[in-house]
Amino acid sequence: MPLLTEVRLRSAKSREKPYKLFDELGLFLLVMPNADRHKGRLWRLRYHYGKSEKLLSLGSYPEVPLKRAREKRDEARRLLADGVDPSAQRKITEESRAGTFEAIAKEWLAMRAKTTAAVTQQKALWLLEMLFPRIGKRPIREVTPPDLLAALRKIEAKGFHETAHRAKQKCGQIFRYAIATGRAERDISADLRGALVPVVARNHASLTDPAEIGSLLRAIDGYEGQPITAAALKLAALVFVRPGELRGARWSEFDLDGAEWRIPAERMKMGELHIVPLARQAVAILRELQALTGGLGEYVFPSLLTLTRPMSNNTVNTALRRLGYTKEQMTGHGFRSMASTLLNEQGFPPDVIELQLAHAERNKVRAAYNKAQRLAERRTMMQTWADYLDGLRAVANTSSPRRKQGLAAQSGPR
Repeated sequence: MPLLTEVRLRSAKSREKPYKLFDELGLFLLVMPNADRHKGRLWRLRYHYGKSEKLLSLGSYPEVPLKRAREKRDEARRLLADGVDPSAQRKITEESRAGTFEAIAKEWLAMRAKTTAAVTQQKALWLLEMLFPRIGKRPIREVTPPDLLAALRKIEAKGFHETAHRAKQKCGQIFRYAIATGRAERDISADLRGALVPVVARNHASLTDPAEIGSLLRAIDGYEGQPITAAALKLAALVFVRPGELRGARWSEFDLDGAEWRIPAERMKMGELHIVPLARQAVAILRELQALTGGLGEYVFPSLLTLTRPMSNNTVNTALRRLGYTKEQMTGHGFRSMASTLLNEQGFPPDVIELQLAHAERNKVRAAYNKAQRLAERRTMMQTWADYLDGLRAVANTSSPRRKQGLAAQSGPR
């Protein structure tokens, strides 16, 4: 079909029913009944986003001439190529011009996207989406401290006291961003200091007594649930990464021949690539697991319901409960505290331990040096740790395995 021309557009007459004049790549002109020279001829773009067909209004002819309509079409198609719905982006842009809290919050999130881990972004959006129904559509200049407090207390009313405090913290960052970009005068979240229910700091429950750890490891060896879950429990003790990093592991991240697991930056809390040296015991578990899940999809620990998602974030904790450990005794996150406590007690360099735990290094120069220079020490530490756990597992009824089965005795001088 020939492309539209200005001559054809100018000569388009109204009919009894609406009709369309098609250009290309989804662009067309909708001519309405009773259209005249200045109204009733509307540019539309038909496109697909996900599984849905959508229409985007691009203005009316002749206010928007053919050349400009095509430019708008191309702008929309560029957004689609980046995975962005043009209609949703237009709504955000319109709200941003109005300076609504929701639009500025999403603009702030987009600004951070390149330097923040995807999981951190998702958590921030989840927090903010709890506030959007009450204050999202309000111009940010008009949001008052009582408005924000009322939104936060809706979260508190559900018993999520720590979540309310975190949401307030995110709001402070958004208000300060709005101040910097000239759309707010001050950070009203500062006025809410002391207005929320205090949160009592809690550490993740963890076992740190060697005798109890030995009993835990023996219990895990006897786990009678799903073999994939059993493997996750065993690896949690050996690699002590964060639970989300473990359950979301992809086979593409592992080099079993090189005994190394490289977790990409977008999956890490700190937004940086993390290297996990794998002890012989960890490699053996992964090779057995590869026979079960290696040909099923990308995930090392796929969900039991669908192969397109990893196991639930409650799977490891549920397994621990099944083994008889309460949430006050041991959690999936507690394997990190367990390793940190005992490795520090046994005299490993704190810097090496912190690097392996993937905690933040404030000094960027020092961080780069550490990552480049201390991997060999971390490999030694991880193998020594795995051997130590084997020793604890083997000890039957020793009252003080920490004294008889010390890491230092196994690893020698460092």
